[in-house]
Amino acid sequence: MNPGSELLFASIATISRLLRDGELSPEDLLEAVLARQEALEPELNAFTTVLADQARRQAREAAAALAAGEGGPLTGIPLSVKDIFDIAEVPTIAGSRILREPKATADSAVHSRLRDAGAVVFGKTNMLEFAYGFVHPDHGQCNNPWDTGRTAGGSSSGSASAVAAGIGYASVGTDTGGSVRAPASFCGLVGMKPTYGRSAGS
Repeated sequence: MNPGSELLFASIATISRLLRDGELSPEDLLEAVLARQEALEPELNAFTTVLADQARRQAREAAAALAAGEGGPLTGIPLSVKDIFDIAEVPTIAGSRILREPKATADSAVHSRLRDAGAVVFGKTNMLEFAYGFVHPDHGQCNNPWDTGRTAGGSSSGSASAVAAGIGYASVGTDTGGSVRAPASFCGLVGMKPTYGRSAGS
């Protein structure tokens, strides 16, 4: 599997089936996602922190669980979280300057539940400062993968850009005022995360 593989844009259901059938290993899948991230950054500027070593340990754990016929619904699936969610021993920068140094002392509920489900959390994504509406100059604008001269928009811009670019199969964002949604006319729902094919016009 190479970084340009169509599998990087496959659904979680498809990837999960391949992992459980032994046609794909969590370790190889993670390396492809990390290679994709490295190839597209810093042009996208979608990530504040890449947790490669931690994710590799998680991928090995996922492989062992799958080999034993165990695991949760997201076992072996690489994904990222917005840099507003705590991961123990990792700074939660929240798009700011003042939070660069302190490390979180415990996992957020979001991260804990993702890990309980077997997800491989490989990074934290760029965002507007404190999810409020401003790009901090220390971190810079996150760019739209379909036109890197434009912003990916919204406080969860890094999460949107990452998924649209095939860097991981999901990314957790937050939505205060409608920044993470699909048009009601498109799907009849609101509150859906940006996904591949839905952010081309951002």
